[in-house]
Amino acid sequence: MDLCSLSITEARQRLGRREISSVELTQAVLRRIQDVDERVHAYITVTEETALAAAERADRLLSEGVDAPLLGVPIAVKDNICTRDAPTTCASRMLTDFRPAYDATVVGKLRDAGAVIVGKTNLDEFAMGSSTEFSAFGPTRNPYDLDRVPGGSSGGSAAAVAAGEALGALGSDTGGSIRLPASFCGVVGLKPTYGRVSRYGLVAYASSLDQIGPFAGDVQGCAELLSVIAGHDPMDATSLDWPVGDYAASLSTDVKGLRIGVPDEYFGAGLDPAVESVVRSAIRQLESAGAEVLPVSLPHTKYALAAYYVIAPAEASANLSRYDGVKYGLSEDGADIWEAFAATRGKGFGIEVKRRIMIGTYALSAGYYDAYYLKAQRARTLIKQDFDRAFEKVDLLAGPTAPTVAFKIGEKMADPVSMYLTDIFTVTVNTAGLPALVVPCGLAHAMPVGLQLIGPAGSEGRLLNAGYAYEQLTAQAEWRACRPLMTAENAEIAEEN
Repeated sequence: MDLCSLSITEARQRLGRREISSVELTQAVLRRIQDVDERVHAYITVTEETALAAAERADRLLSEGVDAPLLGVPIAVKDNICTRDAPTTCASRMLTDFRPAYDATVVGKLRDAGAVIVGKTNLDEFAMGSSTEFSAFGPTRNPYDLDRVPGGSSGGSAAAVAAGEALGALGSDTGGSIRLPASFCGVVGLKPTYGRVSRYGLVAYASSLDQIGPFAGDVQGCAELLSVIAGHDPMDATSLDWPVGDYAASLSTDVKGLRIGVPDEYFGAGLDPAVESVVRSAIRQLESAGAEVLPVSLPHTKYALAAYYVIAPAEASANLSRYDGVKYGLSEDGADIWEAFAATRGKGFGIEVKRRIMIGTYALSAGYYDAYYLKAQRARTLIKQDFDRAFEKVDLLAGPTAPTVAFKIGEKMADPVSMYLTDIFTVTVNTAGLPALVVPCGLAHAMPVGLQLIGPAGSEGRLLNAGYAYEQLTAQAEWRACRPLMTAENAEIAEEN
């Protein structure tokens, strides 16, 4: 039995029946990391000692009949989420040796639920990127093709789940940073409603857009993780005081009467025809199961990318001003305080972080604020209104997650605009504060493709139900036989499909 291939649900059941121990499961995952992570590089820090101690504790509690939602299950955490017992580097030289004095709220909830945290995963520096190439510690590689990116910025978390180096993981999503890696790596990823999950302890990139969310190998595992990490937190002023359901227990395969809107703007120029074919096929399968599919329009989508790449860098410019070499993190000397600031930031920040800080500072500067930042915020309002009108007619929206499959490592590094265009179908969701789920839906060019489902605020249960129904409809599909780190076998499966 390959313990690393267990879903979260299967692992919980086997642990509960005492068929396996948490120590055995955790050791299997740690061996898997040792065997494959030199090639994948999903992790920045592996917390072997504390993970095994947590697993031993989980086994004692299991033997006493204690029940907790994730008791004994190995989980990974993106390295921009604070952990008191491991470094939180944000994949930056600026925070190489930074060890927080506290846990993020979501990490505390994982521990309370009995999860075994096995390590901190790689990301684009300070979560700024779409490929996990902008990491001070080197890029993460896609487990389905090691020459390709896993998506970003939460590429390490998605790759860890795909490669069996964790049964589930947490990431953060500011403009698609959970959904894009989920699509590229063939796993399930959820970006919750803004405020549904506490951001306390998440190192801020763009505070009005950032949201923590889960990755898992299947929808049920994603639902179980969401039930643990969601909920109101008085430590986060933007946290929503909404009830949290048992998302996994309420999953259903019934989509009869579900109204699914297909945005015209998500199927235009720039979308790879092979990706479009796979996504449209997935939508037809939901329609064949009883869902009603309707065309909708989101006319201001064309402004979304430009608005996002003004708002997010502007907020990043403010948030990253705290890294001055005085309070914590990297500190470089200089003849005076200004030279010390310049030296610290020049050495500590990578090229993409510097680029976004400069864009944001320019957009906020005197004489340009109205022309750029204020106009971007107005566009944001129009984008939100587009969604509001669409959800008066439909229950969910369905479309592609990205215009292409995972691209080659290095392919877009010299062309920032091309890299930014990868986010064209995802940034609108963050701009409007909505939830969105990505589920694997097939292969294009022998690589995974993700179906993106978008719902109104608070509709995580509806999204998970639709994703679960699709997952069950395609449970026997041949493309599901594809496995990471099996490139030759996957190519044969892709040819047959």
